[in-house]
This record gives sequence, structure tokens and C-alpha cells, in this order.
Amino acid sequence: MNGDPLDARRLVVKVGSALLVDGAGDVRDGWLEGLAADIADLRSEGRQVIVVTSGAIALGRAALGLGRGPLKLEEKQAAAAAGQIRLAGAWRDALGRHGVPAAQVLVTLDDTEGRRRYLNARATLETLLRLGAVPVVNENDTVATAEIRFGDNDRLSARVAVMASAETLILLSDVDGLHTADPRTDPAARHVPVVAAITPDILAMATGPVSGVGTGGMVSKLAAARIATRSGTAMLLAKGSADRPLRALRQGGRSTLFQATSTPRTARKHWIAASLGVAGTLTVDPGAVRALQAGSSLLPIGVAAVEGAFGKGDAVLIHAPDGTPLAKGLVAYDGADARRIARRRTDEIEAVLGYRGRDEIVHRDDLVLL
Repeated sequence: MNGDPLDARRLVVKVGSALLVDGAGDVRDGWLEGLAADIADLRSEGRQVIVVTSGAIALGRAALGLGRGPLKLEEKQAAAAAGQIRLAGAWRDALGRHGVPAAQVLVTLDDTEGRRRYLNARATLETLLRLGAVPVVNENDTVATAEIRFGDNDRLSARVAVMASAETLILLSDVDGLHTADPRTDPAARHVPVVAAITPDILAMATGPVSGVGTGGMVSKLAAARIATRSGTAMLLAKGSADRPLRALRQGGRSTLFQATSTPRTARKHWIAASLGVAGTLTVDPGAVRALQAGSSLLPIGVAAVEGAFGKGDAVLIHAPDGTPLAKGLVAYDGADARRIARRRTDEIEAVLGYRGRDEIVHRDDLVLL
């Protein structure tokens, strides 16, 4: 992205366990209050903020008396179940004191990789932001298995940032950025202010976790940076221990900027155009052709014919009336329902299908002209 990444229209802020939870397993209420004030300030400037928070397991293990040693998978899930209530309540209260509604969103890896669930999760985030809420996202550790769970919220935050087409991801951590070596053990280690590309030399700088509370070390942060920057999201890695961590960052606090190679919108359009096979075809009328070329979504009333056995979230080709390929996009209905609502107005969808689905059969954010 161009300009200051902190001036982004939409930001994702990831909070590590070591910042949010103290050694006794309690929420650092004063610190959280400062971050909530920072988020309220960003919103007052017209920016949208999504939070990805760690801390459920750290809070829950203390509540259940599980100690500080390694936990079995089922113990982690139990700790997450106990801690998630406390975690959600802490965010609700901290943001609520600034008049900001919080909304809990629990996700799993499948929600960010399966296209149907991806579209549903993306739509939920978009709706919450439109309604003025701050989505507070965490991995659903109570149901995730060892084989499919993210393992840390650094990578989860990158997936969420990509899903939400955020321009900037901020990782608030217990380190102030990337260093050429581990600064705890190497006095010659140098801070790296900007990373233009994640090369083998950059990967070689990674170290393990700093704290005994969190699970994500520098390896996971570089993995998050790779996910984010490839999809058009810039990433800032910064130390978050200040009382007002985002304000400190905006006032010049030290960090590492991982530069994005494109914009989120460009990267997403490229992914749709080049990376997905098509499962069906929608042929549209002349009015829909003009609307799509003007940047609008595809509404059911503009669909003249539907071909193929596709599912919700699959990629489909969109043809002009003469059969010329016009666009490609992710469809919001399966093939059977798409046929039933073709040529229908949006206010007729519920009567035809028996439920109220999306107004658009292909939203413009999920569509690229060919």
C-alpha cells in the first residue's frame, strides 16, 4: 500500500497473550483499557478495526488450576472454553466504556480455507463493521483439533486480515520488531525497520517465543507476514507493552514494517481470476453487462441463464448474452437456488427460496472482469 500503513481505512490488530494476561492468569485491565482507548480514537477518525486476540487458554488454565506446564489437547480445549468467557467479557467491558460495541467471532482453519465458509465469515465481518461493531476474533480452540488448528494467532490474524481485505495488520507483541539475531543473546543484533521481501536471509533471523505465556515466536510472525504481504496487506510488528500501544506506535515507536506487494483488492482479484477453476456459468442480460462494467455487483434479476452443478462459494464464469466471457466470480448461491432466483428481484428471494439470502448473486468484491 502507499503512504503510512497506520493511516489505513481498515486495520487488524493482533494482541498476544503475554500482553493481555499477567503471570497469575489475570487480564491486565489497565493495559487493555489503554488499547481500547486507542481503538476508539481510530474509529473516531473513520477507520475500521478488527481485533484478533489471544489469551483464552492462558486465562482458562489459571481458572481451572492447570498450572504452567505443557497441556494435553483436551486440557487446552477445556482451558479455552473456560477462558473464552473471561476474554470476551474483558473486551466487551473495555470497548464498551468508550461506547464501542464488541462482537465475538470464533473461527477455525476451515473457515478461512473452505470457500463457502470463507464467504460466510467474510460477510459476517463486513456486516459487523458496517453496523459499527469491533469484531473480536479468536481461534475456536474448543473444537479445533491438533491436526487443523492454527497453533498461534499470528497466522490467524494474517488470514483474518486477508479475509477482510484490510490494508494493514498490526502485531502487538513482546518484541519491537525483527532483528538480525536474537537480541537477548547477541549484543550485535540489529533492528530491521523495513522488510521489502521475505527472503531466506530474513527467515534465518527468526527466533523462538520470548515469553512463557504465548505460543507464537518469530517464526510464526514471519509466516504471518508472508501470508499478509502476498495478499496485499502490510504488516507492522511492534512492542505493545506501552499503556497506549497504538498511540505510541503512531508517535514513532519502533517497529518493523513488512511491505505489501500490492493492494488487498488487487491481490484478491488476481486470486479469483488466476487461481480458481470454474464450476459453472451465469449468462447475463445487456443491463447486467453495463452494471458489471460500471463496477456493480451481479443481481439475480440480471441473470438470464444458469449452467453447471456448483456450490455456494464456487467460482463461476459470467457470460455476456452472446456467450463472450465477461467476468469471473464467487457465487453466493448453489446452482439449484441460482436457477430458481434468476430473473427475480432481490425482494422476491425470500418468497422463492424460503429464506433470505444475499441480495447479490455475485458481489462485486468477489468478482473480476476478464
